[in-house]
Amino acid sequence: MMSSDIADLPEIVKQPPRPKLLQIMGPGLITGASDDDPSGIATYSQAGAQFGFDLGWTLLLSWPLMCAIQEISARIGRVTGRGLAGNLKQHYPRAILAVIVPLLVIANVINIGADLGAMAAALQLLIGGPAFAYVALFAVLSVLLEIFLRYSRYVSVLKWLTLSLFAYVAVVLVVHTPWPTVAHHLILPHISFTASYLTVVVAILGTTISPYLFFWQAEEEAEETRERDGAKPLERAPEQAPAEIQRIRIDTYIGMGFSNLVALFILLATATTLHARGVTDIQTSAQAAQALLPVAGHFAFLIFALGIIGTGMLALPVLAGSSAFATGEALGWHVGLSRKPHRAKAFYAVIAVATLIGAALNFSPIDPIKALFWSAVVNGVVAVPVMVMVMRLASRSDAMGAFTISRGLQVTGWLATIVMAAAAIGMFATAGV
Repeated sequence: MMSSDIADLPEIVKQPPRPKLLQIMGPGLITGASDDDPSGIATYSQAGAQFGFDLGWTLLLSWPLMCAIQEISARIGRVTGRGLAGNLKQHYPRAILAVIVPLLVIANVINIGADLGAMAAALQLLIGGPAFAYVALFAVLSVLLEIFLRYSRYVSVLKWLTLSLFAYVAVVLVVHTPWPTVAHHLILPHISFTASYLTVVVAILGTTISPYLFFWQAEEEAEETRERDGAKPLERAPEQAPAEIQRIRIDTYIGMGFSNLVALFILLATATTLHARGVTDIQTSAQAAQALLPVAGHFAFLIFALGIIGTGMLALPVLAGSSAFATGEALGWHVGLSRKPHRAKAFYAVIAVATLIGAALNFSPIDPIKALFWSAVVNGVVAVPVMVMVMRLASRSDAMGAFTISRGLQVTGWLATIVMAAAAIGMFATAGV
């Protein structure tokens, strides 16, 4: 072959390697997994213990609704390079943030306190010792990791912590689960209109669709534009949009699916073991673990308790971090886990203070169960207006440019908002029973 012939050959363009699934998975996976925190475990355990398999359908229903609102939140962060608080500040009256952000922080601090208490109780069940000391240990460890561990390494740690959720899959696999009965209840659920049933339905919806999850995933997408090489907000680099929107969708759908699948397994674990033996009153995740010991054996108890600790370590930074992001953007601070501590002192101070106040709640006379109830009330109050503003924001061309959300995403997102509004009304309607 002559050299002139070689010159005429088409140039072979080397395609960049496709990213691996673990590389794609990020904010969506961590957000979804953090939703199965010790407080959430308590809710799903109570649902399974009290009603058996009857409430599994709620986790199928909430999955597409979660996916829609979380994908929309993620898109807002990736398109604009700002989190939800920063976008709300830019496009809505600041008085709205002055109400929403403090309520979000209060609910998150209560949740942090409840999660720390559950983690400490689980560790005490495993090795004995003083639970209060474990509360302090977990709080300090979480703060130190969030402040001093490099962002990329920290995200890797959080990804690995999601594996702790497989503990609940293992519990279901080691006990005798009547799968035909489970399938029947998922496809043809028995729905009751009693106050107790509706209260747990509302609790599940409020647990799976929570405001701190919206703020965290949007902020983490914005963080990606600052930390990842070559990544820019899509409004400034529209050529990145096809790959990034596809990544967000895969990350969110798998992350939320993983979250709800694990929640379903927690419900199945307590339905199969506790409900079947008449144990129906479970208030905390540690109580659920302890109740499993005599009916499901030491191994099931062990992995259930270890899962509480692992999921707690995953949820604490998300709760504290979403509080710091929302507060910092509302007040115009430097924010971001990728920033050095001396470059974002106020941001990291909020993380530390929120975590330590949450820990202090465990040393106060405040009833943690009642505190968690009021946290759910606050989340119910905050979720609906935030979702309304997020939906309107994502449909505005002055906010999203050419990346306003599709009609299908609008329909599903508004449906999620309506369902959450109904859940909030139901929460107040059943609060007195």
